[in-house]
Amino acid sequence: MTDKFLNKAYGPRDAAATRALYDDWSASYDAEVGENGYATPGRCARALRAVIADPQAPILDFGCGTGLSGLALKLAGFGQIDGVDLSSEMLAKAETKAVYRKLRMIEAEAPLDFAPGTYAAIAAIGVIGAGAAPISTLDMLMNGLAPGGFLVLSFNDHALADPRNVARLNEWVDCGAARLRFSEHGDHLPGIGLKSTVYVLEKT
Repeated sequence: MTDKFLNKAYGPRDAAATRALYDDWSASYDAEVGENGYATPGRCARALRAVIADPQAPILDFGCGTGLSGLALKLAGFGQIDGVDLSSEMLAKAETKAVYRKLRMIEAEAPLDFAPGTYAAIAAIGVIGAGAAPISTLDMLMNGLAPGGFLVLSFNDHALADPRNVARLNEWVDCGAARLRFSEHGDHLPGIGLKSTVYVLEKT
């Protein structure tokens, strides 16, 4: 019987434990989230495609996992996608989908290794929240964009339950450092009754 991991995904843990969880989950991840109707990657990809002028501009899939997010971006029409993740086993699965120009492993909370403007958009799909990356990741990713760049991200219901997450996003908008181009609450993993809000921020 295949181990199930969704019930373990949203608990608190350190970066090493997170990497170990996703390494162990890599073999069954696509099947488990697929059987629960994983909708957020497609929702994020379509939201980004609606606001970006050139779908051939380079995109970074931050926390790409097994590549389901990259596949959704590809299906939405994006042609130049790079992926990064902290799990080598997840990256190995992403490689098999043949949607990325480049894939590389990163360390949790390590600074970005590219100049602002390298990517026209960054996707952080299901990356920030309980059991995953801290909200400081939002600041790091926004700082990795040049003015006019886009960040598409999602907060699932667990992330939305922590008011600090939406508050930090709102700070970027309220101070004029970003414009909120899209926000929609909808299905995330309907098989377990979990929803998410998809956002698109444009850096000003």
